[in-house]
Amino acid sequence: MDDMAQTDMPQTDAEWRVKLSPERFRILREGGTERAFTGEYWDSKSTGTYKCAGCGEELFSSDTKFESGSGWPSFYEALDPAKIEELEDRSYGMVRTEIRCANCGGHLGHVFDDGPNPSGLRYCVNSLSLDLDEDAGTG
Repeated sequence: MDDMAQTDMPQTDAEWRVKLSPERFRILREGGTERAFTGEYWDSKSTGTYKCAGCGEELFSSDTKFESGSGWPSFYEALDPAKIEELEDRSYGMVRTEIRCANCGGHLGHVFDDGPNPSGLRYCVNSLSLDLDEDAGTG
């Protein structure tokens, strides 16, 4: 939230369309999903902090990223659970838990209870919902 003051946050679809690419708009603002195994970060081993591509809010650490086999970046915990909003998603004949950035409302993906210890959670996130702020040699 430090990177973008609340007053600078786009408020309308038209403002978001100016800020985001068409594909990012489809994912973040319309709740779309990128195809599995196609996103920039699904198999990334780079270290750093994953931020919301809509507003820059820090959401996940590469330290909690794991290979889930799903084809999307997966994390077993958020940096701060208060930064992730959870909503019931009953689309496609399923009941899932959608996750959104609590700061800007951007659609991130879904969270499932089939992840590794210590949390048992799998935050399954669209690469287009994220920007990686890579560590500068701190490994």
